[in-house]
Amino acid sequence: MRKGCSKFFLEDERQFERWNDSAIKSLKAEFKLFKDVVVLSLMHPWERDARLLKKAWKKGPPHYNVIVEIACTRSSDQLLGARKAYHSLFDRSIEEDLASHVKGSERKLLVALVSAYRYEGPKVKEDAAKSEAKALLNAIKNNNGDHKKKAMEEDEVIWILTTRSKPHLKVVYEQYKKISAKTITEDLEVELLLKETVECLCTPQTYFTRVFDTALREDAKEDAKKALTRLVATQEDVDLKGIAAKFEDKIKERVKGAYKDVLLGVLADDRK
Repeated sequence: MRKGCSKFFLEDERQFERWNDSAIKSLKAEFKLFKDVVVLSLMHPWERDARLLKKAWKKGPPHYNVIVEIACTRSSDQLLGARKAYHSLFDRSIEEDLASHVKGSERKLLVALVSAYRYEGPKVKEDAAKSEAKALLNAIKNNNGDHKKKAMEEDEVIWILTTRSKPHLKVVYEQYKKISAKTITEDLEVELLLKETVECLCTPQTYFTRVFDTALREDAKEDAKKALTRLVATQEDVDLKGIAAKFEDKIKERVKGAYKDVLLGVLADDRK
């Protein structure tokens, strides 16, 4: 076995073969990622999302993007199912846990997002979308000046992003670009959580592409790799064709073993 897996062993000056600590550390990390993607994939989607939501708020602000991702990329029924699963698993609601443990302006946004049950039909009110684009622009631009106020603290911003349908919000996104010459996300660089909310609702492919890109860098951090694992295991309804074409070579180059096979397999299925 040592001869067949020589990269995992080193020979010292006494001709003693011992394992290569660096290679074994990488192997353990690969096994963990593979285990995580398998467990997440096998779990019922409602239970999986409920457990991910709890883990995210317990880990604190750096992980609130997981709550945004789940609340904004799931269908209304999928999100409702996750809320029901949360009741069964933890004997309380996700809303009360977020209200109790999240502080600051993020609390209002996150509680409203997980509480949403959006209309999912095709109808869009064009006049309302234009008006709401102007309201978002005014709220975001008011971040400037001596009395800065986050857009996230504006009730109208929260109301628009947490109650309107996704087709409606995509029209708002386009109208905003027409009157601002920039996209909403470009104007929200300083409010990352709100930017990710808009991306997941209006341009999810942009968000997913960034997750892939960050996780597949040579200096990728552990949280970035976990985000990719979560994305692959949970986004069954997402079309990843464009992402597959862009990142397949990087996956082959930088990901190893069974975990690489899982990633490539998922992306191959999406191209069928």
